[in-house]
Amino acid sequence: MTSLYLGILLFSFFVNSFLMIPYINFLYKLKFQRQQQQTKDPFGRLTSVFDFFHKKKAGVPVGGGFLVVCTTTVLLILFLFLFYLFGVPISSVFTSAIKESVIVLFSLISFSLLGLYDDIKKTFGTKKQEFYGLRLRHKLIIQLLLAFIISVWIYVWLGIDFINIPFLGTVQLGLWYIPLALFTIVAFTNAFNITDGLDGLASGVLLVALFTLWMISYAILDTILSMFMAIWIGGLITFLYFNVYPARIFLGDTGALSFGAVFAVIGLLLGKPLLLPIIGFIFVIEAGSSLVQLTSKHLLKKKFFPVAPIHLYLQLKGWHESKIVFRFWLITIICSVFGLWIAFLK
Repeated sequence: MTSLYLGILLFSFFVNSFLMIPYINFLYKLKFQRQQQQTKDPFGRLTSVFDFFHKKKAGVPVGGGFLVVCTTTVLLILFLFLFYLFGVPISSVFTSAIKESVIVLFSLISFSLLGLYDDIKKTFGTKKQEFYGLRLRHKLIIQLLLAFIISVWIYVWLGIDFINIPFLGTVQLGLWYIPLALFTIVAFTNAFNITDGLDGLASGVLLVALFTLWMISYAILDTILSMFMAIWIGGLITFLYFNVYPARIFLGDTGALSFGAVFAVIGLLLGKPLLLPIIGFIFVIEAGSSLVQLTSKHLLKKKFFPVAPIHLYLQLKGWHESKIVFRFWLITIICSVFGLWIAFLK
């Protein structure tokens, strides 16, 4: 099966490569681009430091995540059909591979639609709007609803009510699994979105982390997750080629919200949500720095950092964008190796 999954990854890469340049040109025609304007955060505050470092990126198309979501969805359905048609065995650690597929695809598509709406509102919204995109509370409410549906399906359909704690073993949580899963999905959805602020940063970190989860899914012989991640990785490699500095296309919230949510869902399906903060350590420190800043502003009425998240702070300190991205990739490689070591400990 190893050669088959690698073949699927390569096929996905070539399909996405064939489509990417025409898709970028199509986005230009739609004028679906980052506009040169004063942007605001979800709380309505101007982001002057962000605008200073990113004003030169005005005009770059937004929506690269939409293509990857579409190709990943179509190719997964296609390969599942071909597997059934030619009698290729589909193994799963769960009772129903179909339900597992539905959970993964629902996570991918539903969060991407939420992000797409936000991208459209940011790009084509009126100049008189009081906020940039969806308000935080509106976006969070929808995320919680979607995450709740996914968490219940994982618990009821697949019977997952446990987590694997490194060095301690498996712990049964019962109904408490649902709030844990909900928190994990929403947390990584927003952590990924916060990280997606520099060319190639979030997508590169995710690519490294996904290779790690891919090896774990292959080890437990889960066809659905292995196939899905092979397709997704192929699309991500293509996207990253055009997203590294200087980026020709951005993920947009369409990809950022979706990719963060699915990353969390895969960790839950593998029974290893506690590995996600290790493998996705960069997502954690990015979201953590923003959370500390937000808490300090509200409780202490002053900033803890000059700016947040941490990649913006490093830019303010004089680090070049590419230097930050490459070093965060290297940190993710080390964290992923550590996470993989923990996952395979007996």
